Amino acid sequence: MCIVQEAEADEMWSFVGKKEQQYWLLHVIDHRTGKILAYALGRRTDEVYRQLRKLLRPFGIKRLYTDNWGTYNRHPQKGEKLVIGKRNTQRIESKHLNFRTRIKRLARKTICFSKSFLMHSVVFGLFINRYEFGLV
Repeated sequence: MCIVQEAEADEMWSFVGKKEQQYWLLHVIDHRTGKILAYALGRRTDEVYRQLRKLLRPFGIKRLYTDNWGTYNRHPQKGEKLVIGKRNTQRIESKHLNFRTRIKRLARKTICFSKSFLMHSVVFGLFINRYEFGLV
């Protein structure tokens, strides 16, 4: 693992079965390279964010760019500066567009959708491992 000076964090909405069953991809990317450092899937809750933060500990992030979702403020990390605003999150927002373009079940108006959270997370995991980490 390497030390990451700056990172971007954001969340992306999707659904399973019907639009009332929302699931979120919470992920963090390296601000310099755009590579995904870690991700978590689940409801948009503090608990899912805490799971994501556990995965990020080895990176030693010094500055985190993000939007104004309250969870980021409620769970600050020691030695990390939180910068709120859209100015420094363009790369992660662009990654959302790539996800929605490449994974049809994430497009907002489509007939392709996941019927179970398990399949939803498997599709995400396979895609991220293949295209971001070069695995599989």
